[in-house]
Amino acid sequence: MDHVQTVHEQWLVERPDLDTTPVLVIGRISRLAAALTPELVAVYARFGLGEGEFDVLATLRRQGDPYALTPSELSARTMVTSGAVSKRLDRLEAAGLVERRASTGDGRSRTVHLTARGREVIDEAMTAHIDNERRLLAALPDAERDELARLLGRLASALGA
Repeated sequence: MDHVQTVHEQWLVERPDLDTTPVLVIGRISRLAAALTPELVAVYARFGLGEGEFDVLATLRRQGDPYALTPSELSARTMVTSGAVSKRLDRLEAAGLVERRASTGDGRSRTVHLTARGREVIDEAMTAHIDNERRLLAALPDAERDELARLLGRLASALGA
């Protein structure tokens, strides 16, 4: 029995009139997110990256050649404010992993490009990240993992996430 089950059972005693079964799902999702974050961040740190920097590099890398987006596109695709993207870009640019260039279509706007070094780092980090995620999900057989992914996708879609 896990903590969430204990909480649920306590509520069954204290409020038998209240269906607290949603706690079994939401509580576990919350606790899993809290437990997974340090496991994920530890891998990013091995490559000198924080969670936000990893996200920016991965977003640029999966765009395909020329691995470039505007800061507003990065903000929309990483779901953080433009100010947060700007801080991440400053750190990544200082590390030589991205560069900002004047847009070819409009000299006033800038485009963020993954550098060759940035591509190398994110490719290595992504491989380690996927290996880590596979390790974290090892308790689930493939069929259960696929079913969980399907169900979570359905819930995320219903919530607009």
